[in-house]
Amino acid sequence: MENTTINIVNTVGDSFCVEAEDGQKVFELIKKVLSEKRSVTLSFLNVEMLTTAFLNTAVGQLYRDFSEEFIKKSLKVENLTNSGAVSLKRVVDTAKLYYKDPEAMQRSINDIMGE
Repeated sequence: MENTTINIVNTVGDSFCVEAEDGQKVFELIKKVLSEKRSVTLSFLNVEMLTTAFLNTAVGQLYRDFSEEFIKKSLKVENLTNSGAVSLKRVVDTAKLYYKDPEAMQRSINDIMGE
């Protein structure tokens, strides 16, 4: 399978990856590559700050469009800090739960929030 590397800093234009809008740029690139049945490597080289808002948008919503198995096989990350890896794991775990049953997740959120 042909591989494409996406350099996060080059795509976002900044070493601070904190905005959901920037995550959307990355998501669109990843989705395009995966839709073409190619693999993708996300390079976090030189990323100085990374938020879950960015990761939710860039990676989390992939679980809406692709199976967990396909993502696991086709998406790799490199140059991610330990704290970034922890955040990414949390985002992925939450996305898998959410996209498995979005209505149930929303009910749980509403219950917690007292709505």
